[in-house]
This record gives sequence, C-alpha cells and structure tokens, in this order.
Amino acid sequence: MPDLLSIAQLGPGDVDTIFDATRVLKADRGAYSDLLRGKRLAMIFEKDSLRTRFTFDIGIQELGGSAVFMDHRDVRLGARESVKDMARNLERWVHGIVARTFKHRVLEELAANCEIPVINGLSDFLHPCQALADFYTLTEKWSSVKGRKLVYVGDGNNTCHSLVHVAALLGTHITVCTPEGYEPNARVVSEAMLVARESGADIQILNDAERGVRGADAVYTDVWASMGQEDETEERANIFHDYRVDEELMALAKPDALFMHCLPAHRGHEVTSGVIDGPQSIVYDIAENRLHVQKAVLALLMGKS
Repeated sequence: MPDLLSIAQLGPGDVDTIFDATRVLKADRGAYSDLLRGKRLAMIFEKDSLRTRFTFDIGIQELGGSAVFMDHRDVRLGARESVKDMARNLERWVHGIVARTFKHRVLEELAANCEIPVINGLSDFLHPCQALADFYTLTEKWSSVKGRKLVYVGDGNNTCHSLVHVAALLGTHITVCTPEGYEPNARVVSEAMLVARESGADIQILNDAERGVRGADAVYTDVWASMGQEDETEERANIFHDYRVDEELMALAKPDALFMHCLPAHRGHEVTSGVIDGPQSIVYDIAENRLHVQKAVLALLMGKS
C-alpha cells in the first residue's frame, strides 16, 4: 500500500491492518509520540474542510511529526505550476502528501510523479478515509460487520463510492437508494460486485428508499449537493425530497439501527434534527474516529517513507 487513493487498491487484509493499528493508537493517544518523529506532511486542499484538516494535522502531531498546510481554494492545483513539478518538489521536502481535490485525476497525477505516499483526503470521485472511519466505528459497535445490512440513502457520490468499496471487501450487505439518474458510478459498482463474490457481500442499487431501508442495521446519508455543486442546490432539494432520512424512514429499519452521516449535515434537508441528534446517531463517534483511523494510515504509510 504505497498510497491511499482508493479503497479499490486494498485487500481485506489491508483493512484489517489499518483497523488493528487504529485500535492500538486509539487506546493510548500519548504512547506513540515518537512514531513519526521528524516526519513532515504536506496538506494541499482545494476545498474547505473541518474534519479532514484538523484530524490529519492533529494526527501527525500526535505521532511526533509536523504538517504544512497549502491552501489551494483560490488557485486550483496545476494552474500556477504543473502537478508533476509540484509532486517532484514536495518529495524532496516532505515524507507524505494529503490532498483534497476537486478532480480525482489530480491525486493520481501527484502519486504518479513522486515516491512518497499520497493520501486522498477527498476527491470528486472517492472519500476513502471517511469510509474507513465509518466502518471502523461500526466494528466498535458490532464487533463484526460481516453480514450486516448498511443502507445508504441519497446521492451516489464520492462517499457512497468508498462505502460500497469497503462493504464489498468486508462482506457487509450494502443497499444504495438514490433518485433515478443519481446512482453510484457503474465502474465502482462493478468493481465492488467482483470483490463481493469472495466476501459474500450483497450489493443492491435501488430507487425506492422505503424498500431499501427495511431491516437495515444502519442508515447512512450525506448532503444532496456536494462542494462544487452549489448551483444545483435548489434543483436537488426538489429531486431528493423523498430521500430525507426522518423518523418515519428510520422506523422502517431495525429498532436498534444506527444512523450515520459523514458531516457537515444540513438539518431539515437530507436528515431531520430528530434523527441526527437522536440516540441512534453515531455521527460524532465517526468524526472522532477520523483522527484515529488517519493516524493509523499515516503510521503505516509514512513509517516506511
């Protein structure tokens, strides 16, 4: 695992290794402050961020390293200087790169042009660190995720893609419920279905949220309009109206079903306040675990760089 651009790069053993490291690092946050002593992390962000920025910055510091933040929200990567040249400069100064980009191909170009690890902090296509934190949190709640039913309701976006990838690896049954025309990428689904043949996962893509949620062990949603889609907000609000996760929809899941969201959340849009702030919600547990999972990723990748 030289980089972490996509969960599709990983095998089930890799996920287990990340989760095992996460448990160790989370159990005693102060015990590994020399693990990445002297290592430096470049953080290049084209998009706003709370969880990704804070958890990677705090994470590298807790492991003894340091981070340098590069704000590219005003000037896209590759505009002032080629992505190739940026990568070849950075590898001379730092030991790893976290990039949060609009275009996934920019991450691929960074990784192709440097010998240091590149980590996907979110792209338009995938959000692997989020999905790892999601599933790690589920292992804390359930011990094993194999055979459990996770239902994703909303837009078939980057977070959805990475959830499908992890579910397929770990043998979790995942049902994605979207309006027609907003289904997850067909290539992602095909990749996952091939993996699911080995793991026993069942992957379903539906347009009926009520049908999909019935019997769910966990219900997941995300914003209807992601960053870069702000001009579609009103249109999407109308299209996705029937895909709001409210108390009535949650009632169709199992009585002890968990509610999940990657945040930020728009209460009253994709989820009601009663659900996200209610006793079934584990959104802040997931947010906390972004730190611990990403520390594990940093330790596993940068410990070798």
